[in-house]
Amino acid sequence: EYRGLVKHTGGCHCGAVRFEVWASADLHVFNCNCSICTKKQNRHFIVPASRFKLLQGADNLTTYTFNTHRAQHTFCKTCGVQSFYTPRSNPDGYGIAPHCLDDGTVQSISTEDINGKEWEKAVKEHKTIRNMSK
Repeated sequence: EYRGLVKHTGGCHCGAVRFEVWASADLHVFNCNCSICTKKQNRHFIVPASRFKLLQGADNLTTYTFNTHRAQHTFCKTCGVQSFYTPRSNPDGYGIAPHCLDDGTVQSISTEDINGKEWEKAVKEHKTIRNMSK
């Protein structure tokens, strides 16, 4: 258990992929406007890898990469839903889709826009994003 955090569970649409993640009940979600996040509507919050556990479905995940190939866009082979991924900004953590969490553990969601169209500049200027997986 993690002090002050809540265990959230979630997964993809078909249920093949399931995970648990320890995070605040009050989520800070990024709304990125880069090409892939815009097309997927990839709103996400970031956690360290130590607070994420894949419960089932590793064999049902596939990965898409592009450009620098640092971000690992994982999604379910059956239903196509990306419930989590490895973000370029935090390759040692996970970006979790709050809309893929099961009901009952999220109290609030605050959303922060991030200019992924100018990714390098946005991440350099952001005070905390690179440390969110620590």
